This record gives sequence, C-alpha cells and structure tokens, in this order.
Amino acid sequence: MENNQVIINTDIEQGTINKNIYGHFAEHLGRGIYEGIWVGEESAIPNTNGIRNDVVAALKNINIPVIRWPGGCFADEYHWKDGIGPREGRKRMVNTHWGGLVENNHFGTHEFMMLCDMLGTEPYICGNVGSGTVQEMSEWVEYMTFDGESPMANWRQENGRQEPWKVKYFGVGNENWGCGGNMRPEYYADLYRRYQTYVRNYGDNKLYKIAGGANVDDYNWTEVLMREAGHMMDGLSIHYYTIPGDFWTGKGSATDFTEDEWAITMQRVLHTDELIRKHSNIMDKYDPDKRVGMIIDEWGTWFDAEPGTNPGFLYQQNTIRDALVAGVSLNIFNNHCDRVQMANIAQTINVLQAMILTDGAKMILTPTYHVFEMYKVHQDAKKLAVDINVDSITSGGATIPQVSVSASKDKDGKVHISLCNLDNQADATFTLNLRGIVDPIHVGGRILTAEQMNARNTFEEPTAVEPTAFTGFTVDGHNLRITLPSKSVTLLAIES
Repeated sequence: MENNQVIINTDIEQGTINKNIYGHFAEHLGRGIYEGIWVGEESAIPNTNGIRNDVVAALKNINIPVIRWPGGCFADEYHWKDGIGPREGRKRMVNTHWGGLVENNHFGTHEFMMLCDMLGTEPYICGNVGSGTVQEMSEWVEYMTFDGESPMANWRQENGRQEPWKVKYFGVGNENWGCGGNMRPEYYADLYRRYQTYVRNYGDNKLYKIAGGANVDDYNWTEVLMREAGHMMDGLSIHYYTIPGDFWTGKGSATDFTEDEWAITMQRVLHTDELIRKHSNIMDKYDPDKRVGMIIDEWGTWFDAEPGTNPGFLYQQNTIRDALVAGVSLNIFNNHCDRVQMANIAQTINVLQAMILTDGAKMILTPTYHVFEMYKVHQDAKKLAVDINVDSITSGGATIPQVSVSASKDKDGKVHISLCNLDNQADATFTLNLRGIVDPIHVGGRILTAEQMNARNTFEEPTAVEPTAFTGFTVDGHNLRITLPSKSVTLLAIES
C-alpha cells in the first residue's frame, strides 16, 4: 500500500454502528439542567411545559438516540421520590458534589421523560447504589414501567402519568470506585449482583442492565466485574476524559492553550483506542460472543472552568480543538462497533464538552455540536473496512497519525467517510481509494475548520465556527485526491 493513501473497502461491511454511540449525558450539575434544559412554565424564555424550545429544536436536529440521567456523581446521592409530585412540595437538597447549590428537584422523573418524548430519544436512567437502597431502586423501576395494580404504578397515575413509560437502559450505580461509594471491585460486583436482581422486567418492558465499570485503565476492575457478574449484565461502562494537564493541579484552559497542549490533547484522545482494545480483551475472555456491550457513558474534554464562573459548575468554552476530540473519539467508537454499543458525551449543555451554551435567553451551538450534526449519518449504518497509511506528526516527543478516519454505508447504499486532520498547522494531502464502488461516483462534502486553533462561537459571534461546503478534492474514477486543511473535521458523502 502506497504512502499517504486511505482505502475505503465499500464492499466489506464489518458490523453495525450502534446509533447509541451518539448518545448524551445530562447531569444535575451547574447550569446543565436548570437554565440549560429546564426554565419552568413561568419563564419568559419560550418553553413547552417548562423545557426550553430553542434547546429542544437544536437537539432534535442532531438525532440524539439516548440520554443518560440524572448523573454522574449526582446519581448516587439522588433519591427519585424527592423529584415527583407537585413541584412546590418537592424536597430541597444541597448538591454537595457540584457547587453546593440547593437542588429544588423541579426536574425529576416526569420532566426527564417528557424531555425524552419531545426529543424522540431513549432514556438511560442511572440508579443510586452509593447512598440508596435496593428497595428504592426496585420501586423506581416499578414506578416507571409497571402496567397494572401496584403501589408505585398507582402513585405514578396519581401524579398524572397513566401509561407506563418504556425504559430500556438502566445503570446500576455510577463510578462506584469513587464518588459512588469508594468501593473495591469485589464489593461492588457483589452489590451489583444483589441490586440488579430487583431491577425487574415488567410486562413487555425489557431492561438492558449496565454495570458501573472502570475508571480509565483500571483493568482489574473490568476483570473482577466480568468474572463475578458478567453473566448478569448487558453492558459494562468505562469513563475516560481527555485532559491535557493534570487532573488535580490544573487541567489547562479551554481557550488559552499552546501548540504543545494541542498536541498532548490529540495524543490523549487517541489513547481511547488503546483503552477500548485492552478492556475488550478482558471482556472477550469471559464473553467471547461480545454479548455484553462496552458503554463509554462519560467521555469528552475536561478543562479548567472558565475564569469568573463557579468551579463546581464545570462550565467551559468549546473550540475547534474540542471538535477534533469529538471527531476522533467518534471515529474510534465507530471502528470498535463490535464491542462499543453506547457512548455518552459529557455533557449536553453548559457543562464540560457541551453541545450548547446558554446565557439567559441566549443560546449558541458549539463546534462539538456541529461534529455531532455532521456525523449523525453514521447512526445504525454499516461500518466499512478501512486501510490507512498516512503521514505521522511528531510533537512533544510523541508520534501520532495525522489523519483519523471512519466510514459507513447507510440503508440506501450511500457511503459516508469522516476524516479528521489532527495537525494544527499543516494540510493533509492523500489519495482516497474507494475500492469496490461502481463508477461514476458523485461526491459531496462538508468541513468544520478555523484559522485559529482556539476559534470558538461566542454570544457576540455565534456563527464563527460552522460547517461549510468542502471542495478540497478531485475525482479520478474511484480515486479522490484530497487535501484536508489543518485542524479540520470533514464528512464526505459518496454515491455511485
């Protein structure tokens, strides 16, 4: 294979890219739920039953398949019964993990399910193992999904919901190695076995049970959980954040960073591939048929909070660097679709690597949002085999490939290829060989890029970074000669 060539084998399909790889995570944290999603019926901000209309319209445009809620660390101190019934009577609590503010519980189970209905998305409920009881978790499932005569179903109906909801995805705890209880894997494995016993299927509602998995490269956690409880789970989670600095002493600025920090960020997002491979190898030992899905239900960039904001709110700006992290991560998840069955970016609005930032009634879409909008064509499409031989770039003592690629074929036979140029200075020029496709072909493309490596959308300039038409290619039969600008995410659509 010649240098600087990418071969897309359009006739070799390698499984299906689960649409849930494009999932989201919305925690009760900072301004993620309150102001980001929920403003209340009395708000001057246009809303439907208390949920922001502008946010719903924007999120519907990216076809969100699943949303994880209510946490995160918040999930293991959340008691669901505090968030149902008349809002004025709901219990108030201090959100000890995130900013120490009072949580009024106005956004609870009914409101979250209403949001999911409005978006056409599946709910992924994360239950409380850390500070909750087996009975509490069992009754939550009963409240949401039981169709018939029972204390919880009757209570749901008294609170205005006659029919049970369909709930497929249920997490039994979160980060139980840390904020979810500081447990050893052996202890959590036993707790998982106990709690999941009472997370029951009612009627025709079939739950997909997700065990709380490893922090980054804690391979022993995965080993113990798969050995002791793998046969009782449908999914096992992994959490990994891309952080250029040190988590405790300074993660780095979201907007004021050096070229070295850019390079470190790219190296660390590419580490996702190694983590998936090594955790997969352990899972394969106990689950060779890959029945248990890898659920990467927290991922994304994590920088220092924006100056002047509450550090417990985890509010950060979002640049073209974040867009590259999103594009590369999604390419990696696509390419591991045999094991990765869901991923949930952290988080949807106003927190960490968000899709949307709000300021009162104002709303802007981030570069990361635009990557999700471009990549939505991969959802439930067939993954295509790709062979890559491209230039490497060396920075900060590390060598990484300049280009990241994934490709899929949709139900109509259209081929989509996502390409990221990780270099923040140089173009990437290579041949794209569309093997197995019939000539002639029609090629269209869109690109997200910027002049400055910290380019971003602001409330003053909300459209500074947006996708545009991509024309940096020439076609010769089934070969394309492509030039990708530096720091760019490109989506090609090929029809023959």
